[in-house]
Amino acid sequence: MYRKLITACAACACVGSVFAQSSVTLSGIVDVAVRRGEGEGASKLSSVVSGSNSTSRLIFNGREDLGSGLSAGFHLEHGLLADSGSPASAEKFFDRRSTVSLASTTWGEARLGRDFVPSYTVWSRHDPFAYVGVARSANMVSATPVGPIRSAFGTNLNTTVRSDNAGQYILPAGLGGFEGALMIAPGEGRDVTTGRASLTGVRVGYTAKAFAVSAATTLSENSQTTASKFRDSVVGGQVDIANVKVSAAVRQFKYDQAKQTLALLGATAVWGPHEVKASWVRANLAGRVGATAIDANDADQLGIGYVYNFSKRTAVYTTFAKLSNDGAARFLVDGPAPVAGGSSKGFEVGVRHRF
Repeated sequence: MYRKLITACAACACVGSVFAQSSVTLSGIVDVAVRRGEGEGASKLSSVVSGSNSTSRLIFNGREDLGSGLSAGFHLEHGLLADSGSPASAEKFFDRRSTVSLASTTWGEARLGRDFVPSYTVWSRHDPFAYVGVARSANMVSATPVGPIRSAFGTNLNTTVRSDNAGQYILPAGLGGFEGALMIAPGEGRDVTTGRASLTGVRVGYTAKAFAVSAATTLSENSQTTASKFRDSVVGGQVDIANVKVSAAVRQFKYDQAKQTLALLGATAVWGPHEVKASWVRANLAGRVGATAIDANDADQLGIGYVYNFSKRTAVYTTFAKLSNDGAARFLVDGPAPVAGGSSKGFEVGVRHRF
């Protein structure tokens, strides 16, 4: 079924390119790495993984010029596990993004479908590792530990990255560096077991020549969030110093009496085909989940990576990360989970190709 669907979409892309009124493109990324993970008090694990520099994906994108600065378009993005040839999601074929939009150069863009929530959009732009690989800040965004994410969603799909059934308005470019977006999702029953949640999110930002600042907040409700709404708030900024980009951001998840605060410092240096990346991420849990205090369950992660770009399309890379837990925390880089309060390490070498 997947093979037939991809073939049909590729055929549509070719046909769309022939007829002049609209343009349809097929693009994507194939990224595979060899990884070694280790958890304190557990065995080591060697594996071949997909998407450690950039998530492996297929992208179908279309746009029609309607004249007078107006356009219509769609964006379908399918995540794939390039190491096995399998879809990244068993539930959703176009799991990464599935949207249709109407846009105006004067009034902005109205977009409908599955897309990234405002809080994730702001946070991910400050992560030098783009939320993937052993040094990703996503290691700290987990429903495994007792905390606000698990309390609000259990182990079901959550709204820390994307939302289904969403409508979004995005400000136009050309506002003197200002940007912004508003997202609303009705929830359609808000059944937590199917990943449905009603959601309201907003983001704002300003970008100048050598610096940028942005902030966002996202509120969501589902059938499990009976005590309060789940809040996901972010503020961050970055500064360009010569060929080095330095970023910092703070993100907080809050539900009922529990909250988790993430602090991120990152840097990316680029010269010629070379990139060096580094980041420090800290997770601080506070409050209670029922009668359980979670204040001592914190963690720190250090990551460093190197990328060599053979061209705009092809690169090789290597990344190392070490994560240290406190209290009962068991956050992990990859592989076997460490003992409570233990450390986790990961190392990888991979190849990424864009097409």
